[in-house]
Amino acid sequence: MTKYGLRARVLAFTIIPTLLIGTLLAGYFIFHRHQQIEKFMIEQGTSVIEPLAIASEYGLTRSSREDLRRLISTSHRRNSPLIKSIAIFTKDNNLFVTSNFHRDFMEMRLPDGKAIPELTSVEHMDDYIILRTPILAENSLSETSLQSSSTPEVIGYMALQLNTDSSVIAQYRDTATAIFIVLLGLVLSVIFGLNLVHVVIEPINRMVRAVYHIREGRLDTRVRGKMDGELDMLKNGINAMAKAISEYHNEMQQSIDQATSDLRETLEQIEIQNVELDMAKKRAQEAARIKSEFLANMSHELRTPLNGVIGFTRQLFKTQLSLHQRDYLSTIEHSAKNLLSIINDILDFSKLEAGKLTLENIPFNIREMINDTVTLLAPSAHDKQLELSLLVSQPIPDLVAGDPLRLQQIVTNIVGNAIKFTEQGMVNIHISTTFATDQQTVLLRIRIRDTGIGMSGDQLMRLFQPFIQGDNSISRRYGGTGLGLVISQKLIEQMDGTMHVHSEPNQGSEFTINIPLELVSEEGNISSEQLLLAGKNVLLWENDPWSRESCLSLLNEWNMQTVLASDEQPFVGATFYAMVVGFAPDTPTDKIQQTVDLCLQNYQLDKLVVLLNSSDPTLHELLMQNHKVYSISKPVIHNKLLQALLQPLPPAQTLTLAKEQQKEKLPLRVLAVDDNPANLKLIVALLHDLVQEVYSCQNGHQAVAQAEKTRFDLIFMDVQMPIMDGIQACRLIHQDTCNQQTPIIAVTAHASPGERERLMANGMDEYLSKPIDEVQLKRLLLQFSDTTAVTTATFIDWPMALEKVKGKDALAKEMLQMLVASFDELISLIERALAGHECAELLDAIHKLRGGAAYCGVPQLQASCAELEQGLRSGLTCTAFEPELLELLDIMKAVKQESGQWLS
Repeated sequence: MTKYGLRARVLAFTIIPTLLIGTLLAGYFIFHRHQQIEKFMIEQGTSVIEPLAIASEYGLTRSSREDLRRLISTSHRRNSPLIKSIAIFTKDNNLFVTSNFHRDFMEMRLPDGKAIPELTSVEHMDDYIILRTPILAENSLSETSLQSSSTPEVIGYMALQLNTDSSVIAQYRDTATAIFIVLLGLVLSVIFGLNLVHVVIEPINRMVRAVYHIREGRLDTRVRGKMDGELDMLKNGINAMAKAISEYHNEMQQSIDQATSDLRETLEQIEIQNVELDMAKKRAQEAARIKSEFLANMSHELRTPLNGVIGFTRQLFKTQLSLHQRDYLSTIEHSAKNLLSIINDILDFSKLEAGKLTLENIPFNIREMINDTVTLLAPSAHDKQLELSLLVSQPIPDLVAGDPLRLQQIVTNIVGNAIKFTEQGMVNIHISTTFATDQQTVLLRIRIRDTGIGMSGDQLMRLFQPFIQGDNSISRRYGGTGLGLVISQKLIEQMDGTMHVHSEPNQGSEFTINIPLELVSEEGNISSEQLLLAGKNVLLWENDPWSRESCLSLLNEWNMQTVLASDEQPFVGATFYAMVVGFAPDTPTDKIQQTVDLCLQNYQLDKLVVLLNSSDPTLHELLMQNHKVYSISKPVIHNKLLQALLQPLPPAQTLTLAKEQQKEKLPLRVLAVDDNPANLKLIVALLHDLVQEVYSCQNGHQAVAQAEKTRFDLIFMDVQMPIMDGIQACRLIHQDTCNQQTPIIAVTAHASPGERERLMANGMDEYLSKPIDEVQLKRLLLQFSDTTAVTTATFIDWPMALEKVKGKDALAKEMLQMLVASFDELISLIERALAGHECAELLDAIHKLRGGAAYCGVPQLQASCAELEQGLRSGLTCTAFEPELLELLDIMKAVKQESGQWLS
């Protein structure tokens, strides 16, 4: 409750403004009226005294008191009661004549020593006003004196005393009038305020009292009386609310009575169930023990078939394969390894629970162990465009004793989680060692930092509970069993180590692991190769601070003279033994090649080492084939960087791309949606062989966003997905996108009876079960291709173009316009080449066009340029690529024609 009620506030807000405004206006009116009256009296007195002063000159000159007395007495009588007295004084300030004497007469005289005023002066006294004006000898002036500029002689002055009684009376009268008006305004304000209180406040008070009664449980209370407007609506709302609460209270009371009755029946059974639960608990504990023993004994049976799958996959890698076959085998191997990792986690957890996991104690090298680990984890980080860096601080012992396999498992689990839960940014691994007090034990410290999703305090408390993720959506969004960190913690505890976690939501996480290891050999063996690098100068250009620190640590370890370069201080023109330049994860291939060309042109180098955030061998081979560089993947590994700085460049490798047999494809644009990467890759691969254009998304939300931008002929939709499931996505696509009439086929692993009917009842047009049968898939494509309008292929992907320029529409149009303007020069060169003339500028022109196409959303043009550039660099003549050149001309013509709709 507030200090003052609504009634008092309404009255206050009504009366106080009226009082303030009325008081201000009355004060202003009274003051202004007083000034007007006083001014009027002075003007009247001036109009009397100044003519009298002129008329008095003759009498004062001749000292005729009688004449002057008659003159001023007559004027006094005519202007009474305004004038109280009139007196004439000589220039010596002596009284000469007066109209009448009174008690305050001498105040009309000028103070001694004060000069006679040259003009009429005004002096205010308490109850009257005195005017004084000089009497000049103007009538006695001669002609000579008139022609001179001298002023007339002052022969005396006249004083006029004005009575202010009338002005005071008028002021009192005006003040009384103003007060009366203010009081009248206050009375009217009070009347209006009371009326407002009666019309508005009283009904509100009645409603407030009714609400209080309802809150106290008197649910039969209703607001009575007639009200108008919004008050009537509020009254009806309160009455309806009271009625609804009363009905709900009655229903709730009935439910409570029913629940009480059921509880009585349940309590009678609890005593019996307690005995049964105790027996069931003992049986469950025994079953859990048997389960742990069973899982621990099934290690061989579970690992054998998976190892066979992985082994034969690796054997296939040794045979001659096309790029697609190699990619499919990589997916099989990756999926099998994921399954093996899950099985290993479950088996390790069961062994730890059963106390059957034993640790080895063998000598190993810390650096080699961590290098092998990050090498296996690097592709996962590269796929997500994350900056993975490894820093090994010196000094580090040569050999320590422990279980390297379990240490590798701990690092793999934690770093793998960091990569999994980090969408952008970096994952940093810092390895350091310190000696314990006995000098025979080394404390290995592993600190892993990331810029991922982070965790709250509640999530940290649940972090090390088995089969539990940080929240319920993580298992669907990121996958995993929730055992990795539990196993890691138990392994660390079994090694007498500790693990600390610091994390904040959306700020990333930091895991710090301390594990004591037995020291075997303290001094590391310095190879003769490292000595060859001592004293050599090397230029390091790496913008990422963590990767730069990692490289700098290695170069300093080899006693090299390292100079750091940056975009602001490139050291152009200097001479170096070697240059190490690193690229950010999102750097385009064209940008990498341009930067490499600039480094080779601007620096005098024996060798250039390029650090790429990619495990794609094609990219590394492309750089090593087209440029005189040594290309290695991040993170920077000790032995790889050492070999890159010491050994000569390997011979250039020829990239061979197997051309797939051209198949007749259906002219369809298809969208495939699945949250499982392997399943999505499979269905996309199958569709690529059957239709012309295939798009893919990983959840329903992405599918709806893609359907809003692109018109499809057919959509394959997985049913169970995180963020938004397939049924909800289907409804949104058919409801408010450009694909309202597009058929959507449900793809699901559920093959239970009635599943097809249920999905089609929820908006799906057909049903496709997993595992996907290629024959059934082709049948569905043929079925819907007969009834679907084929979408015309487009050569400009405008959403991709906007993505390249961070959503700036004007910049995207400008880039596209510049690209189209560059076509004429290249068309001329291609026509010369097709005519049989060798054109040396063609390769550079195609390379330039490829670089421009990378930022304009024209993937087909970019791919065609890449294929031609690669072929021309092989040394063949231009005429050998006549079909490719003609295809490039057709694509440029289509892009130029299609650009009109985007540039208009």
